[in-house]
Amino acid sequence: MKKFIFFLLILIFPALIIPAIVNATTEIVWYGHASFKIQTPQGKVLLIDPWIVNPANNNNKKYLEEINKVDLILLTHAHGDHIGNLIEIAKKTGARLVTTFDLGKAMILYGGYPEKQFGYETTGNFGGEIELLDGEVKVLFVPAVHSSALEIPNSPKGLTYAGNPGGFIISIKNGPVIYHTGDTDLFEDMKIIGSLYKVDIMMVCIGDKFTMGPKRAAIATKWVNPRIIVPMHFGTFPALTGKVEDFEKELKTQKVKSKFLKMNIGEIYKF
Repeated sequence: MKKFIFFLLILIFPALIIPAIVNATTEIVWYGHASFKIQTPQGKVLLIDPWIVNPANNNNKKYLEEINKVDLILLTHAHGDHIGNLIEIAKKTGARLVTTFDLGKAMILYGGYPEKQFGYETTGNFGGEIELLDGEVKVLFVPAVHSSALEIPNSPKGLTYAGNPGGFIISIKNGPVIYHTGDTDLFEDMKIIGSLYKVDIMMVCIGDKFTMGPKRAAIATKWVNPRIIVPMHFGTFPALTGKVEDFEKELKTQKVKSKFLKMNIGEIYKF
């Protein structure tokens, strides 16, 4: 009888566990500009550069109110259009800050981020990788070619040092490997990223003026060679002149084979 039960369990167990693995999905929402929400297959929530109330997001106040659960907030650099609603969301949800040490300290000292929600476990520096949420998420800190001074309101100082700008490679257990470039120009180390990591989703800035435009973004995509490419940081305000249509043309010129995905603000995309 015991042998029968044992063999029965062997037969039943795969039937129970395989559908759970097959149906595991990672959900991604774009809030406009460089702001994304990622929900892992286990239901953990990550926000990247949470400027929810941005000019491109027509339902920005509604989306901000709906954000009630966040486990981690990833911040690429200290500019206001990336900090956005960081402090409000952090205080509301208790989310821990994932960023470089210098930027994290600057956000506590001058930006008002709750000190207890940033520490050794969630900080790193370029080239370093940290494991978070009991191993469900790994975050590699990668450089970006940009700037990162923090503006201090009502201060004669005006600006303060806030570390170097960066991006993230986020590896999700039973999910995709995501590369968020942050604000950056094209740089040759992107070839190293492409050689060391099988990137599933690349979120790449294309707006020009403050970051690379469509042509250089297409070259960056070619070097990284992701499965899916998602343009970001465009059209939020008039100065960002890079257009999605031009980016698509440049991708064809560079013979990029990645799947092009133009995300709509607020829609849920499952991977």
